This record gives sequence, C-alpha cells and structure tokens, in this order.
Amino acid sequence: MKAVEVLKYRFGIAPILQVLGVAASTYYGWLAQHRDPSPRRRADADLLEVIREIHNRSGGTCGAPRVHATLGRRGHRVSRKRVERLMREDGLQGAFLRKRWRTASTRQNPHATPAPDLVNRDFTAAAPDRLWVADATRIPCGDGVFWLAAVRDAFSNRIVGWRCSDRCDTDLILGAFVTLVGPA
Repeated sequence: MKAVEVLKYRFGIAPILQVLGVAASTYYGWLAQHRDPSPRRRADADLLEVIREIHNRSGGTCGAPRVHATLGRRGHRVSRKRVERLMREDGLQGAFLRKRWRTASTRQNPHATPAPDLVNRDFTAAAPDRLWVADATRIPCGDGVFWLAAVRDAFSNRIVGWRCSDRCDTDLILGAFVTLVGPA
C-alpha cells in the first residue's frame, strides 16, 4: 500500500490498484486503519514504546522473555507472545550466545601406534589402590579454556589426585599423579 501512496500523484489510484490486483475497498480500508487505528493497535504502539525503552536500557541484550518479565514487574499485564510479536515486527532481538564449532583439542598422528590397553577395558578393582584411572576434561570459561586432570581409584571411585591448568599437556597429567604420590 505504500507503493500506492508514492505513485498515486503520478498515475492515479485506480490504475495502480488494477495493476497490483488489489480491490479499492482493501486500499481504502487500509487508509482508514492508519487514520484512526483500533484500540488494540494504539495499545500495541504504546506498549512498543515501553518495550523499546526496556530493550535500550539493557543495552540491546534483553530478549522477549526478560522484557516480558520486566513488563510484569512494572504492572503491565501482557502475554509473552504479544511481546515477541511486537519485538519481531520492530526488529528488536536480544543477545544470544552462538554455539561454536567443536574443535579437537589434540592433533592425532595417523602414523602413531595407540597405547596398549593394560586392563583390557575392565575398570573394576578388587581392592583400593590397585587400579587408578586418569582423565583430562576441557571446561570452557569466559576467559578461555580451563583443563582439569583427575586420577580416580577404580575401587572406591574417589578422586585421589588432581591438577588444573590452562593447557592440556604432559605436565598437567603428571601433576595430577604427583599430588597423589608426592614429589620425587
């Protein structure tokens, strides 16, 4: 309908509507709605101003759920879906963290032979301190990646040694064992 408003002085309204295949009643109904909006549209416009203020105050980080909660605290009784619709129509969107591609933490040498399986995948022990198993875990944090190496007793499932570092290397793993047996 905005195209009609732009071109009506050049070609007239009736020929433009005929080319577009729009009934004249549809066009004039659209004009009437813009001249005198319904109470619902006026309420939406007023609510959108409050939503913009909340969204701008958050630095553009609040999405529809937080904006809806803030509106509720301010005494506005409105549905979350209405808030979502108004924000979507106005192009407002909250900040969100995108999932990053998982990157491998190590580069495997295709020519290397794997380490021997000394326990034949049987991680049970008959008595304490007979079998220890170790693992290194990558923990993403706000400042980067954090590595935690832990040594567990297979009999009691208790952590018997651990170490943390900003990199996963031999020193991290051996450090978890050193806390267990003490320095040499």
